[in-house]
Amino acid sequence: MSTLIPRVMATPAALAFIEELRRRHGPLMFFQSGGCCDGSAPMCYTVGEFNLSESDVCLGTLGGTPFYIGREQFAYWEHTQLIIDVVNGNGGMFSLDNGTGRRFLTRSRLFTDAENAQLRAQPPISHGA
Repeated sequence: MSTLIPRVMATPAALAFIEELRRRHGPLMFFQSGGCCDGSAPMCYTVGEFNLSESDVCLGTLGGTPFYIGREQFAYWEHTQLIIDVVNGNGGMFSLDNGTGRRFLTRSRLFTDAENAQLRAQPPISHGA
């Protein structure tokens, strides 16, 4: 049996920041923004603060925190592993990192051909499923 390939992962600094925000705000969730107000930033919310739709998919979890993306956005990034990091700066205006002096940032890398072949057998989970 092969090991699952994470579609989303976090740096140690991002995991520590997630835990800090969880202690302050309670259970969290992420949604990868696809533009509009905050560009393509990973947005962090308390669970229930952001309404997911049946067209959203869960890419995985970061330190126990679910990470979602819209199906259309996923279609653009499905060949890319998202790596969530934290850097100095202002967060998205609706994200819990706003006002902390730090913000989440999405970095990425292309999956290899072998990883893409394996990923076809492990599609992301639709929120409505």
